[in-house]
Order: sequence, then structure tokens, then C-alpha cells
Amino acid sequence: MSRLYLYGILPTSAVQLAAEGLDHQPVQTHEIHGFTFLYSQAQQDRYLASRRNLLGHERVLEQAMAQGYRALLPLQFGMTIADWTTVEQQLILPQGEKLKHLFAKLEGRREVGVKVFWDAEQELAALMASDAELRTKRDQLVGKPLGMDQMVQIGQAIEQAMQERKQQVIATFQSALNSLAVEVVENEALTESMIYNAAYLIEWEAEAQFGQQVEALDQQFEGRLRIRYNNFTAPFNFAQLN
Repeated sequence: MSRLYLYGILPTSAVQLAAEGLDHQPVQTHEIHGFTFLYSQAQQDRYLASRRNLLGHERVLEQAMAQGYRALLPLQFGMTIADWTTVEQQLILPQGEKLKHLFAKLEGRREVGVKVFWDAEQELAALMASDAELRTKRDQLVGKPLGMDQMVQIGQAIEQAMQERKQQVIATFQSALNSLAVEVVENEALTESMIYNAAYLIEWEAEAQFGQQVEALDQQFEGRLRIRYNNFTAPFNFAQLN
């Protein structure tokens, strides 16, 4: 029996969507109790979380949003079903009211994301240049045989100072952006160079102001940081059925 691959849910009927899904399959719609599911015919038993597949999943959701279906609940990647009865019994009937509350929260709003990166070596050099006390401690040890206690002490002092430096950057972003958002989710850093990774739920019309604030932060740090701003994405961080 063929399976169906699910992308997301819309709170409306009579959806007309032109989009291509995974494996170049056309995206179709199916309505259950007032909820419309976006799906395509699955061509694989199991979809690997490759970059290509993940982007294909997200692209369907973004195409739906671009075509005017802004209130959209994205489903997690890789979800396939054998029939719609499973969806009705395991999702719609037990979770229908929660789904309606999520749609109400997302109505007229959008998710944007900010990821902040820095160069740790560059930051360490800047720290030493600006912190005379720490620089003196380091210079006093140059050329001398070091005991383990001394090595640990200077290492901890540098690590603490770098952590404080990082927190100052993060606090600047929080102060500038959090007040513009209805809700904020701070996620784990994905790489060693990433120091901040946040998603913001904002009013749809507020994106221009939010984007300008991100640009102002970029100018404020004068090239010290690399900022990745995603101003158009499905609201994965704010559509959790908890």
C-alpha cells in the first residue's frame, strides 16, 4: 500500500496550492474536521534527514506561506502515514482543541530567526588587548616553568572572561530584539563559533522593523560578528503540541 508524506496543517478548507514536494511529487490537500493537511505521495518507506530532504520539506511550507496561507502548523520532518484514519484517531480527535489554540496564537504572526557567530581567536586577542589585569597575569607566566595550579588558574580566568564577553553580546541582542517579539525561543548553539541561536514570533507587519534592528546590531558591532537572519520560515519553534 502506498504511503503519504505529511508537511503541515492549515486551519482552512478549499485550499488551492501549487507546490512540488519531495521526490518531485505534487503537493495535495486533504481536509479532516476543518483541518487541511498538505501531503504528497511518498516514494520511499523512510526519508533520511539529508540536507536535500530537509530543505524540500521546508520549501513546501514556505511556498504555502508565500501563496497566502500564513497560519500554518508545520509537521516534523519524515512523517508518513498509510491512511487518514490514523491521523484522525491519533491527532485530530485527541488534539483538535490544542491545534485550534496554536492556530489562534499564530494568526497574523510569523517566525524569524537570528543566529550569531564570532571568531573565538579574534575575541581572545581583543580580550587580552582590553583587559590589562588579565594580560599582566599571562605575561608574568611567559618563559617560566608553570605548575598545574598556575595553568589551571590562568585558564579559568581567561575562560570566565570570554564567557562574560559572550554574555555581553547576547544581552545586547536580547535587549534590542526581545521587546519586538510576542514570544522568544532560545535554542542550543549548533557549532562552536555560534554564540546565540534564537527564534522570534513577531507580528507579520513588524518584520521590516525587526529586520532594521538586526541591521543596526550588525553595524553596532562593526563586522566583529557574523549574523544570519532568516526572515521567512515556517513557525517550527512556536507550533509545539506540549
